Amino acid sequence: MIENTPDLWLKVLPSPQKEAHKYNRGHALIFGAPELTGATRLASEACARVGAGLTTVLSNPETAPIYKASLPAHIMVRDDVSWRDQRITAMLFGPGGLPVRPEFQAKIPVVLDADALQNMPSSLSADYVLTPHEGEFKRAFPHLSGSREDLALTAAKQMGAFIVLKGPQTIIASPDGQIAINNNAPPTLATAGSGDVLAGLITGLLAQGMPSFQASCAAVWMHGRAAQIMGPGLVASDLPDLIPHVLQELLGFPSDIG
Repeated sequence: MIENTPDLWLKVLPSPQKEAHKYNRGHALIFGAPELTGATRLASEACARVGAGLTTVLSNPETAPIYKASLPAHIMVRDDVSWRDQRITAMLFGPGGLPVRPEFQAKIPVVLDADALQNMPSSLSADYVLTPHEGEFKRAFPHLSGSREDLALTAAKQMGAFIVLKGPQTIIASPDGQIAINNNAPPTLATAGSGDVLAGLITGLLAQGMPSFQASCAAVWMHGRAAQIMGPGLVASDLPDLIPHVLQELLGFPSDIG
């Protein structure tokens, strides 16, 4: 087991390139919650802020007006849950609820969070990242026992997918046996919606082509760093707006934020 620090993933962290356009920076598709729309909004804003070239929220027709009115103009909203684009490079199911059943055989990276972690098949693929907190983990894997590290690693190997077991020390486990522990999360992250932001960060990095283990580790660390910058008084909606500052620190760009 290793500690999650930027040394693990900084070399593969996406950085804007001179000739880039929105589609080669990735197109992320986030399935909009049918009722708890705030969770989807947090996830989509984090996904866009971490660098995805295009972020689309796919919703039911009934909730599309809420998303169109509340999301910033750079996030696209579609009101047909069967809509797909061949240029989509990552998908997120679960924050706030599900408008459709998750896809369990997708050919692109998929993040499964919250409600999407229930009723899963017995195995997935290495293109899937699961992001349970401890309660969700127990419901998804009721027969597993052991330390948090053992639980995450056993589940990753069993499912053939990456596990991000959230908590004060988040555990990131790979089906090939890699495991990292994150230590930079302050207690202010124990607030409603912060997990939705994390799911969006992972999705945004995956959409840009970052490998799943490194994307998960990077998102968890950046999530903690953003909370450190904010300090006391943090609410989840603060986090997406702090991600540019974290990226500027990591990538060596000058910044006058903070």
